[in-house]
Order: sequence, then C-alpha cells, then structure tokens
Amino acid sequence: MVDTPAGPVPRARVTIGARDVLGRWSMRWGMGRNRYRVAPGLYAVGDPDQLSGILVTANYKMTFDALRRELTGLNVWILVLDTRGVNVWCAAGKGTFGTEEVVRRVKAAMLEEVVSHRRLILPQLGGPGVSAHQVTKGCGFQVVYGPVHARDIKAFLAAGMRATPRMRQVLFPLRERLALAPVELVGLFKPAGWLSLVLFLLAGIGPGFFSIGAAWHRGLAAAEVLAGGILGGAVLTPVLLPWLPGRAFSAKGALAGGILAVCSAALYRDALGAFHALALLLALPVISSFVAMNFTGATPFTSPSGVEKEMRQALPVQAALTALAGIFWVGGAFLR
Repeated sequence: MVDTPAGPVPRARVTIGARDVLGRWSMRWGMGRNRYRVAPGLYAVGDPDQLSGILVTANYKMTFDALRRELTGLNVWILVLDTRGVNVWCAAGKGTFGTEEVVRRVKAAMLEEVVSHRRLILPQLGGPGVSAHQVTKGCGFQVVYGPVHARDIKAFLAAGMRATPRMRQVLFPLRERLALAPVELVGLFKPAGWLSLVLFLLAGIGPGFFSIGAAWHRGLAAAEVLAGGILGGAVLTPVLLPWLPGRAFSAKGALAGGILAVCSAALYRDALGAFHALALLLALPVISSFVAMNFTGATPFTSPSGVEKEMRQALPVQAALTALAGIFWVGGAFLR
C-alpha cells in the first residue's frame, strides 16, 4: 500500500507473472472472458507523490496488464474505470469508458487530495466515449489524451505529454488480426456443432425418404463446408484483410470464402454433381461472409453506424443465398 491523504492505495506490480500469461492465453481462447477484470479504483506504481501523473484505463485485466508492464521505473497513479471488464476501445464505443464514469471514479478516489495537479492522461482510443470539457466541468480535472499504445507511455511522459504522429497512428498488423481468431473459433464451436447435427439430419433426406448412409456421407461433406466457411471468415479473412478489396467485412469474407469454394469445387469436381457444386459455391462464401462480420467490432476500420448499415444490407442477402444453397443441396439428393 501507498499512504495518501485520501487513505492507503494498493500498489500494482509492473512484472507479468506466469499466472498473468496463463490468463492472457485463456482470454485469447475465450475462457472466462467476462470475468477477467480487476477492481475499479486507484492504484500506485512505484512511489508516486502529489506531482505524479494519473493514467486512466479500463478494468479488463488484459488492458490493465498491458499498461502496467510498460511502467517499469516510473512513479505514477493508475485510475481504473469500471468498464464491466471490457477493453478501452470497445468500452468507449459502448459508453462504459465514458465521461460519467471518469468523473465518478475521480471523485470516489478523492484525487483532489491525492495529487496537487489537475490532469488525467486518458488513452487515445477512449476518446470516443469521453467529453473532455464535461470531465473538467464535472470534477475539475483536465483531460490529456495519451498515445494509442501503452508501449509509448514512457516516451510520451518524457516528452512533456506530447505525442508524436506515430504515437497517434492506429495500425492493425497481422499479429493483432490473428490474435482475434482463437476467440472467434471457440465462440463458433457450439453453434457450429448444433448446425452440423441439423445438416446431418437433412443430409439423410432423399428418394427413399431417409437414409442413414446418405446422412453420414452427405452430412460429413456439409460439415466440411461449414468448417471451411468458418475458417474462411475467422482466419483467412483477417490474414488477407489489407488486400481484400472493398470496405465491407461481409464482402471481404465472401471473397475469401469464394476462393476456398472455387478451390474445393475444383478439387472435388468428380464427386460433385451440378446441384451440389452450386450449393458449395453459394454456401461457403455466405458462411465466411457472416463470420467475417464479427470482426467489424474488433478493428479500427469500422464505426458503430457503419456496422449497423452493413448488417442491414448484408444479412438479407446472406439469408437468401443460404436458402438457395439449401435448395440446391437438398434437391441434389433427388436429381443427381
């Protein structure tokens, strides 16, 4: 603990231990994601005093860890907002990393007694949820926006809280894009399992009413198409994201899935009838397109209004093409 005029403040370590690494890995695979959070409030790093800076962040533990591990050798305060365990950027869009929460936490921590200055350093990606002048009006503290990435905090502070153009730049490199794939795959595992069961049941429908052999043979092929569509949307689309044309993620996913569909149709052309080939060429891109839309909420390329507009436009088309693919697939059992 660090003693302050407002009472003792817990000290946060800057070292990342094995338990933190395991927790980060678990989050990447979606295990206990909604519970991975730290208690909101004020924390101390090193031995801060009344002149030390105040860094504001979210209470999603991965976000908290990403910040504190960059603070080695610094003496600063960390003010953690209650964002319901959501990262800064997403919480800013949802309103939990917002003006009211900043004002509330400043007052709850009695920061006016802890420090002699009146400045809060907020992450740049929290800007959409915070009105700087309303924060000043509500609690008397001025908002200064820090860099996009926590790794630039030291340089930002050393430069007198001035950010370079590079510090303001939002990038989405391959490593960050692929880091999102595991949680998407895990999240789709359960619905994909139920959908596969439905496909196996539908696959048995044929001229003899229902065939166990057909259910297994055609159902397995349908499940493979489903898996290919999921991989197309959750893995291939983020890998090829900068090179896939268009702005809509649904279109990017459809193109990635289309590439897989054409390759699959060419590979299995001797085993596919005309109707089954058409079903494959329709279904796989649609699945990939639908899955790829999950990334609209995880990239710096989209806005809430843009996401809503894309979904309104894409979902009816996806539903219609899915129905058409189903007609070709089921009909293929009778006409082949």
